[in-house]
Amino acid sequence: MTALLIRNCQALHISATAQITLLRDQDILVRDQRIEAIQPTGQADPSHFTTVIEARGMLAMPGLINTHAHVPMVIFRGLAEDVSIERWFNEFMWPLESNLQPQDVYLGMRLGAAEMIEGGVTTVADHYFYMDEAAQAVADSGIRALLGWAIFGSSGPAMIARTGEFVARWQGAAGGRIRTLMAPHAPYTCDDDYLRACVAQAQALDVGIHIHAAEEMGQTRASLAKRGLTPIQVLEQTGVLERPTIIAHGCGLLPEDIERLRGRTVGIACAPKTYLKLAMDMTPVIALRQAGIAVGLATDGAVSNNTLDVWESLRLLALLQKDRQRSPEVLTIPEALFIATRESARVLGYSDLGALEAGFLADIILVDLSGLHHQPLHSLTASLVYNARASDVQTVIIDGRVVMQDRVFTTLDRRAAVADVQAAMDRLAQRIPAKRIQVYNP
Repeated sequence: MTALLIRNCQALHISATAQITLLRDQDILVRDQRIEAIQPTGQADPSHFTTVIEARGMLAMPGLINTHAHVPMVIFRGLAEDVSIERWFNEFMWPLESNLQPQDVYLGMRLGAAEMIEGGVTTVADHYFYMDEAAQAVADSGIRALLGWAIFGSSGPAMIARTGEFVARWQGAAGGRIRTLMAPHAPYTCDDDYLRACVAQAQALDVGIHIHAAEEMGQTRASLAKRGLTPIQVLEQTGVLERPTIIAHGCGLLPEDIERLRGRTVGIACAPKTYLKLAMDMTPVIALRQAGIAVGLATDGAVSNNTLDVWESLRLLALLQKDRQRSPEVLTIPEALFIATRESARVLGYSDLGALEAGFLADIILVDLSGLHHQPLHSLTASLVYNARASDVQTVIIDGRVVMQDRVFTTLDRRAAVADVQAAMDRLAQRIPAKRIQVYNP
């Protein structure tokens, strides 16, 4: 049993209706994996706790949630720059991934987890290959993760069974920090029968599905031209949408697609920096949320984003919606913070994550807002959305466990995480287009 006391902090409460309250001079009591209470400082006896964190001057808030990433791709960071999405896949990313070995995924996941923890990200939904190794890195690092083993139709039926075994093997592992789901790559890389088989596996295992769909408008147009169906219609007809589903990107959603998603257990992961970099359009965040469809923050992989910084995604999400809607009054600061926490938790299927409330999972970050880039601090919430940097995060608690305190890791060797990946850089950077693992041809 663990007992943790965070003393004398400011606590950011984000309600279920996106109301923001700043509570001053608070103590946060944590027992085992959950928040037990948030109460005025001085009522709790520190001698009753195994760990006490003095947090005067710090802001306590829920950990950030990354709803769609390919975390181990940090090993390829910087190797696919200034190219179209077609070239990005066919000439760079999918040839580079032919170099992957299982151990690379462990090392990439460990390095990426360290980067996210340093930036206050406490939960990630990851979609990649060799996921047993990724899961082990998650277990070792202390981060929370929803993991899916990405598969293509060309991998054959055996991969559906193999990834189903992964799902069963790791579901609920690491004390419950790891959850799993099925992860067919996309409608354009998995035919309808393959998607139906993935749905059947998800039903048998009682898990959800994480898939790319309508990533950009060109994919939607190509699908309509070839089949007379949008990618979302394909998901509907193959039964994918009957399962709890995370749809990555959705920049090519049509208004009728949004109506098809209405009322379903579906969330959309929005990674705005990737869309800007690859000129992919933008997720229709306002229309989705007006239809009651949850939208979560995401970074995507570090080859299209270059970082795993969710603060950056938060800022870009808010600014891009204002720009696209031609109105500075949309996507307000409270809405942006709600998306970064409680709504992103909803995208991943958590009802007890993303808020500082008694009974919720104890994923808490302490943020230092004393830096010059926050001064004078007229509006703490505006500073979080528009000023905050990953380096402002000082302490990170996940599942009630301190994984970083005063920017020192307790679960990871930061130097080794960097050095082990650097040792493989030359091999990983080899790019032979003929060796690509897939062809991008939506």
